Amino acid sequence: MQTIDLLVLPRWLVPVEPAGVVLEEHALAVDGGRIVDVLPAAFARQSFQAREVLELPDHAVLPGLVNIHTHAAMNLLRGLADDLPLMDWLQNHIWPAEGANVSYAFCADGVRLAAAEMIRGGTTCFNDMYFFPDATAAVAAETGLRANVGLVVFDFPTAWAQNWEDYIHRGLEVHDRLRGTPLVRAVFAPHAPYTVSDAPLKRVRELANELGIGIHMHVHETAAEIEGGLQSHGKRPWQRLRELDLLGQDFIAVHMTQLGDAEIAEAARLGVSVAHCPESNLKLASGFCPVAKLLAAGVNVALGTDGAASNNDLDMLGELRTAALLAKGVSGDASALPAHAALHMATLAGARALGLEDQIGSLEKGKAADFIAVDLNRPATQPVYHVLSQLVYAAGRDQVTDVYVAGRALLREGKLLTLNEAETLARAAEWRAKIAGGEKREA
Repeated sequence: MQTIDLLVLPRWLVPVEPAGVVLEEHALAVDGGRIVDVLPAAFARQSFQAREVLELPDHAVLPGLVNIHTHAAMNLLRGLADDLPLMDWLQNHIWPAEGANVSYAFCADGVRLAAAEMIRGGTTCFNDMYFFPDATAAVAAETGLRANVGLVVFDFPTAWAQNWEDYIHRGLEVHDRLRGTPLVRAVFAPHAPYTVSDAPLKRVRELANELGIGIHMHVHETAAEIEGGLQSHGKRPWQRLRELDLLGQDFIAVHMTQLGDAEIAEAARLGVSVAHCPESNLKLASGFCPVAKLLAAGVNVALGTDGAASNNDLDMLGELRTAALLAKGVSGDASALPAHAALHMATLAGARALGLEDQIGSLEKGKAADFIAVDLNRPATQPVYHVLSQLVYAAGRDQVTDVYVAGRALLREGKLLTLNEAETLARAAEWRAKIAGGEKREA
């Protein structure tokens, strides 16, 4: 018998690839942080001597969820300014609060709060865009999460950098420090077409090509963004980005609610991935991403929550349910985005967008052992006729009991193992008192 680190024995195993498959009475064999086999449970017990056996008789085990668009530190701004349109929310509330409070400590504490929420909800990998990416990287490494940290770029000064050259310089320093780290990587993150001018975008493309890292950017989020682009540049933002050669297989376009058929076809031709953030778009009344049309055209559509200041959570199970329902309503087709396709968006499609599809996103031999367990023996998910339907349309993040990244347990039987939850909550309360006090003084 081969000796391995861990043998996982769930009631159901959802590999995601092949699509729609649910394996019953199968096991996941893990060693050295990787999946060494997926095989029938009876055969697994005969083939492997495991140092640890994880018995999950009421659970579905599936790949860890991939949150393709976050502003993790903004968890400390959750609920600060709700029920407002995007630009009012951003310019009159969020940016002033950030200007008064954002620092390395703010970002570290905010990301730690986000990490606790994400781990509890089954997210094992997140793609971030925010200031002080070095703080985000440090907390991701500390908590064991897999992460892409965004090297953010703006034209204007913030607590992180003074001008676009400074943003890029500081971002490159972060990128260099992350070389060789197993779970945390850097990605360029110019904020949006209306906050970044042509010169920095050209430089970002040059460096992305040189370093072989991706680009992550808000694009076509609102109708106002389109109007502003036409007024400022005489063209739609998508056209401007294309003419700057920014778009390609390494580009993640976030939101994409304002699209014509030609732009959809072009996204498919160029290999651009789309980060769909349905709940944030709904809350800010930004519009509807045409998911069914994008998928029909062959575009890789992945799923993100956006930041907790505009969502107001990092709940990927809730997000994939909203995505599935919204796609049906927008397209007028009840068969649009079925359960297995929604789950694919939250796992393998996200991995593909990040260039990690050979490592994560599905439970296959040779891939990293990033997986979660969801207890379906709860009133909300009984009886179980179709496992995928229960996961997408009924299960809640409170049913996630176990979370592993690269074979390391981050959550076991509902208990966080890699961070101090009480301390994390206490630090969040301190920031709340400071930020709320500033809001009152301004009023």
